[in-house]
Amino acid sequence: MELLVASAIGVMTAAGMYLVLRLRTFPVILGMSLLTYAVNVFLFASGRLTIGAPPILRDGVTTYTDPLPQALVLTAIVISFGMTAVVVMIGLGAYLGSDDDHVDDAPVPRTSEPEDPA
Repeated sequence: MELLVASAIGVMTAAGMYLVLRLRTFPVILGMSLLTYAVNVFLFASGRLTIGAPPILRDGVTTYTDPLPQALVLTAIVISFGMTAVVVMIGLGAYLGSDDDHVDDAPVPRTSEPEDPA
């Protein structure tokens, strides 16, 4: 089970990095989302993958699930949703402003300034 989760985290991280390095806006947004999902799964898995264990210690319970990673993931989901919404709006504004969704701008040609004869 741990190997499957670790492999899924690695694949999501690799795919996210590949998409972030693209030159278009939409794949960059998808790559950032994939990286966020990979971090969320990593945080969730760091709380030990325990099935059927309570998150609160009680008398007679020897194993429990740590609730802190679950709270961190829940907070990270809300933050990543807001971040994705902002980035989508910035990308949409850039696309509507220039009719192109390339991430990098074309280099601006240098204009030669007239030399001062003095």
